[in-house]
Amino acid sequence: MQITFHGAARTVTGSKHLISLKNGQKILLDCGMFQGMGKETEGFNRNFGFNPEEITCVFLSHAHVDHSGLLPKLVKEGFKGKIYATPATIDVAKVLLQDSAHIQQQDTTFLNKKRLKEGKPLLEPLYTEEDAFQVHSHFVPVHYHQPVQVNESIQVEFFDVGHIIGSATTYLTINESGKRTTIAFSGDVGRYGDPILHSPEVFPHADYIIIESTYGDKTHDATDSYANGLYKNIMETCIRKKGKLIIPAFSVGRTQELLYALNDLELDGTLPPIKYYLDSPLSSKVTDIVKLHPECFNRTMQKLLKTDRDPFMFAGLKYISDKRDSQALNSDYSPMVIISASGMAEAGRVKHHIANSIDNWRNTILLIGYCEPQSLGARLKQHPETITIFGEPHTVKADINTINSMSAHADYNDLSQYLACQVASEVKRVFVVHGEPDVQEEFRNRLLKKGFKDVVIPELHQGFGI
Repeated sequence: MQITFHGAARTVTGSKHLISLKNGQKILLDCGMFQGMGKETEGFNRNFGFNPEEITCVFLSHAHVDHSGLLPKLVKEGFKGKIYATPATIDVAKVLLQDSAHIQQQDTTFLNKKRLKEGKPLLEPLYTEEDAFQVHSHFVPVHYHQPVQVNESIQVEFFDVGHIIGSATTYLTINESGKRTTIAFSGDVGRYGDPILHSPEVFPHADYIIIESTYGDKTHDATDSYANGLYKNIMETCIRKKGKLIIPAFSVGRTQELLYALNDLELDGTLPPIKYYLDSPLSSKVTDIVKLHPECFNRTMQKLLKTDRDPFMFAGLKYISDKRDSQALNSDYSPMVIISASGMAEAGRVKHHIANSIDNWRNTILLIGYCEPQSLGARLKQHPETITIFGEPHTVKADINTINSMSAHADYNDLSQYLACQVASEVKRVFVVHGEPDVQEEFRNRLLKKGFKDVVIPELHQGFGI
């Protein structure tokens, strides 16, 4: 048996891990799109590093595009098997993949107009909306704690990992030549004490573990501090300075956490009476899907639902879908909070809001999650005097603030607790993925000190016999 890492290897994006059995069967863990890798992004996404026609089945840990985004390309290029995921993951993935296809088609059309004038060959999107729709028939819903025997060699079971709704630890039992091997893939690990979701569950002993390491060298602020931080930013920007608070937020997970926190402030009677906008059609759709899966909510959230039918709605909040309404916000100079995608501020409507707000000292850009090093969000975190957006230079006069406690990724302490269900000395090997190289090295050293005897950090397309 061999495992090869075709994504999220010494980077935090493009999750794809291929397990090849001696009998010719091939298992793909996630099929994520690379994002925020600069000029290299396109090439990484064009080339899988394997033949889609040879893949037996796919196990999807969760719906985020850096874990699911190349599924339409996989199907387009000949994959005919099944994609196993939790019901909530499937519901969210369908929406995210359609949106991804739509964006690609739009971007390709825009680029081709320029290339046509320059006499360059035209480009094609990675996949179309029709390609994304074709993925739907391949999905197989699997509930948590429901072992599924895929065939005589492969069994899968999902355990809640608390990252976003439907996210799961993928636990495989593989029988090969009379030998039983267990493999656990973390996907992305959530926080313990999340305000909305269950904490990560324990999972059975695994011979091999593939674990993310996004914040493997850090500890977050307490999860109960972000509502206070949000309140302070609203008061300082919107009440004292009479400006706009622009918050880039991922459509899945982070947006719902923000809405929940603002709703909580309203319930406490402390929510400032100003305008609040959720300016993202995708975020609105995903929020509706989240409401359909209360089985993913923790006890606190379940209790709240008995008295508050919609914990993601509060006074002053308006959902915006029409593009013209979004553009109109740029000419409205009254105090307001705008929550918009994408979370790294690299694309989407929020990028336009930042471009139109960053040169005004009254405004604040509030960054609340991880940003790829080359993304606009990461560049803003460096507090530059000037910054280029859409090819145009801007003087940075707005405040650039961060709230680190809102990350949906486990920190070092969370990851340690996640692995505490394992007897370190009995795990044959740990593969550290989904992290920046220096962070991974630090996390690897910490795991070795905890008693894990063999911890490796794979290179892109590197394979290992197991």
